[in-house]
Amino acid sequence: MRITSFFVKNYQFTLVVFLMIVVVSVTTLLTMPRAEDPEINPPQYPIVVVYPGTSPKDMEELVVKPIEKRVSELEDLKKITTKIDDGVAVVNVEYKYESDVEAKYQELVREIGAIRPELPQDIYSIEVRKVTPTDVSVLQLALVSENASDERMKYYAEILKEDLEKVKSLKKVEYWGVPEQVVRVDLRLDKIAQKKIPLNYVIGSIQSEAANIPGGNLRAGTKTFNVKTSGKYKSIEEIQNTIVYNANGTIVYLKEVADVAFNHEEQKHITRINGHRAVLVTAAQKPGENIARTQKAYLPVIDAFQKKLPANIELIRSFDQADNVSARLGGLGIDFMIAIGLVLITLVPLGWRASMLVMVAIPLSLGMGVVMMNALGYSLNQLSIVGLVVALGLLVDDSIVVVENIERWLREGHSRKHAVIEATKQIGLAVIGCTATLIIAFLPLVFLPEGPGEFIRGLPMAVITSVFASMLVSLTIVPFLASKVLKTNHSAEGNIFLRGLKKLISGSYTRVLHYSLKHPLLTLTAAFLLFAGSLGLFGVIGFRLFPTSEKPQFLINVNMPLQSNLEATDKMARFVESELKKESEIKYFTTNAGKGNPRIYYNVIPENEKPDFAQFFVQLRTDISPTKKKKLIEKLRERFMMVAGARIEVKDFEQGPPIEAPVAIRIMGDNLDTLRSLAAKTEQLLSEIPGAIYVNNEVDVLKSDIKLNIHTEKSRSLGIQTADIDKTVRLSIAGLEVGKYTDEDGDDYNIMLNAPKERFATVSTFNNIFVNNAQGTAVPLSQVADLEFESSPTTIKHLDKKRFVVITAFTDKGVLAQQVTKEFMKRSGELKLPAGYELQLAGEAESEKDAFGGGFMTVVIATIFLFIMVLILEFKTFKSTLIVLSVIPLGVIGGVLMLFLTGNPMSFVAIIGFIGLAGVEVKNSILLVDFTNQLRAEGKSLEDAITEAGELRFLPIVLTSLTAIGGLLPIALSSNPLVSPLALVLIGGLISSTLLSRIVTPVVYKLIPPKVSESGNRVG
Repeated sequence: MRITSFFVKNYQFTLVVFLMIVVVSVTTLLTMPRAEDPEINPPQYPIVVVYPGTSPKDMEELVVKPIEKRVSELEDLKKITTKIDDGVAVVNVEYKYESDVEAKYQELVREIGAIRPELPQDIYSIEVRKVTPTDVSVLQLALVSENASDERMKYYAEILKEDLEKVKSLKKVEYWGVPEQVVRVDLRLDKIAQKKIPLNYVIGSIQSEAANIPGGNLRAGTKTFNVKTSGKYKSIEEIQNTIVYNANGTIVYLKEVADVAFNHEEQKHITRINGHRAVLVTAAQKPGENIARTQKAYLPVIDAFQKKLPANIELIRSFDQADNVSARLGGLGIDFMIAIGLVLITLVPLGWRASMLVMVAIPLSLGMGVVMMNALGYSLNQLSIVGLVVALGLLVDDSIVVVENIERWLREGHSRKHAVIEATKQIGLAVIGCTATLIIAFLPLVFLPEGPGEFIRGLPMAVITSVFASMLVSLTIVPFLASKVLKTNHSAEGNIFLRGLKKLISGSYTRVLHYSLKHPLLTLTAAFLLFAGSLGLFGVIGFRLFPTSEKPQFLINVNMPLQSNLEATDKMARFVESELKKESEIKYFTTNAGKGNPRIYYNVIPENEKPDFAQFFVQLRTDISPTKKKKLIEKLRERFMMVAGARIEVKDFEQGPPIEAPVAIRIMGDNLDTLRSLAAKTEQLLSEIPGAIYVNNEVDVLKSDIKLNIHTEKSRSLGIQTADIDKTVRLSIAGLEVGKYTDEDGDDYNIMLNAPKERFATVSTFNNIFVNNAQGTAVPLSQVADLEFESSPTTIKHLDKKRFVVITAFTDKGVLAQQVTKEFMKRSGELKLPAGYELQLAGEAESEKDAFGGGFMTVVIATIFLFIMVLILEFKTFKSTLIVLSVIPLGVIGGVLMLFLTGNPMSFVAIIGFIGLAGVEVKNSILLVDFTNQLRAEGKSLEDAITEAGELRFLPIVLTSLTAIGGLLPIALSSNPLVSPLALVLIGGLISSTLLSRIVTPVVYKLIPPKVSESGNRVG
């Protein structure tokens, strides 16, 4: 080949290229972005509406339906999912995955801004949030103290927050677990009534004084000046001296009718670490940053901050993603070195000089692959690194084949330069064809749609870039080095290891090959039966889209009875803490009562504030293996199953895109009572299926609300507006935010208007509420309204504007979600759905559908045709193409058998293994078929050509398979359940394919021999 000849003859140029590759590769490896997991950035945005005191039904009618109607008119929508709770609604808008993330976000913000005037004016907040993968906290710190005041804890949390915000690669630094300070204005309603001041006068006065409205700008000569208004309070005294009433010469100041002072909001989120009172401080990393460099930047900041702390406050670095990444990369690095060692052992038959050439090609190819990945915008993470390790077992093929062929030419007595150029030329096109087929095999994975595709994409891209680089290295750098290193006068039989392999080939293999060629139908029948039997194993092993995480951490969710208060929830959390303290494997556990733990895992969205919910983030010691973690989870599950008064769920982290639960049954319909009835039946049905645990029905219990019935005619006759009643009740129960106060340090505090009450409002609070009429006269609320209890759903959910309920379940140890779902569907007829109601599968089943939908099948079909096109270009005949492709079923036999023997189900990554396996098999088959064609073109008979090609190509094919197996073995034996199935499939498939295809392919070749030209190895 010309390119080979150029690099061999221009050795000085080649040497510079070699050094350049080394330097650029090392530099890229040190500087490219690193993260624990791939960044997935789906175009979906939650619209969060906060409207305190509103029931789910009212929120649905007043807020959700107008928003959904407006949003549903937008283009490129995939689905709109809504969850409506008391006072909060989250409308999650998901666009088609290929949509422009930023453009769609801006579009949604504009639409919500346009519809805002049509919604109730007293909505507390409405916000379109942008959820990005880099919002995941990479750092979680805990300020721990049992006796420091809330003010001191917040003071040091603020200092730590400010210090961390100075680290350029960090963003979104927040603290949690300390109640916010507010300016509390406690109205003395008796004084207001005595002075006959309408309540809306007081509210309006404070709101107008707190407003800070820009005054615009004015021109003075040639200059323009901004005009600042005098709004916004700057001191507590200013608030106290607010004029709330001015009539008939009488001025009433706020301090005459209210007490104004700093205070804390009611605590809604209690945080502890290992049972000790704590304030959490979290930080996320900016996109494209290197987590190792980020850690180097913030560790000195944390050390410096610790020196500022008083003796009674301790700082604990409870979670640091950089440590996880370092451990994972370190583990993969060890796997990588083991793999290189195993590869080196398999190369012994080539001799140490040839082996060193191949070993030089490995880091060169991987380095070039990393450079290309970085240029394409990929980071180093667990998936891309696994891709590089997988590539390690595949990329040596090219160099082995080239070096082995050069060695063969040298043993035949050719000069070194002539042997290098001609031997590489002889198999150059075959190497290119092999690389093309391998790239095509992994290509569908690059174009996988939706979240699963983006999550996994770094793995196939690492393989593709590395094997492409390997092809370039094997045709350029390797021949150059071979021309300088390989000896010309060594034994024609090779070293002792090579002679041993040749003896094995000429003995056992040759006899089996001759027998198979004499009995072709028997051989093919046996192969077919093996393949058919392996297909039956797929039904036995089952399917799971993604496995659980191997990280030494998990979550515990505590779900209290509906409408439990925070005190009751915290009491149960204390019990869970006492149980966790008994487990020596646990290093830290972080308690969050009333809210979910801050986001520390890419596919877990924290639970919003709920007084009847608590969550524990449990971290194990770093020496605890995944097997021990599973045993601990099972032990805790059994222990907490028996606890009365709460549903306590121990949940491992899951890999892949976020789903609500592995098993999820969705029932669509309109009537809430009918949906609730069907949900109860579904819950019962699901609970009876073996292996289903934590079956949850969110609508199983109705909540009780207190409804205020206003006597409209009576209130009007007394001169009282309905809006005044609503404001007074809200003010008396929850308080009313009326503005902001800015202190001398520039910190803002909410001004909360309240009526004096006990710490928590009770039913008796209503007896002490008075409403002012237009003349300022206080009228007891009981004269114009009364209370009644009513039942209402705890939550209402919509999918594309239609109501639905969802019943979820997790699975017990050794049980697949697919098994539970299949069993449920068999019995789903018992539900007897009424007309207009529909049952849908969500959870893993829905993610599987998204991952392997029409887009995936289109890519797979296109890939098959690309395979055929490349092979036809390679061989110029359909027969040779068919012979090469006949090897694919042989790899399936070993792949599925290996999954069965190791107890692994079929999974997303196992499918990747089978796809990659097809490319490797075809690659080896090309070498055999191409060489057989060459021998026939040289004049050998059909049977002689088949036999000689089988014997001569057996060695390089076995060596490449052994090196691939050696490279993959550490991953297969690793504790990472995400990637080990991939390696197991490849290893099992390579074993069966290497052994069987050396028999089956020659037999198929004999049955349908392609025509060959007399002039060379190309067939016609």
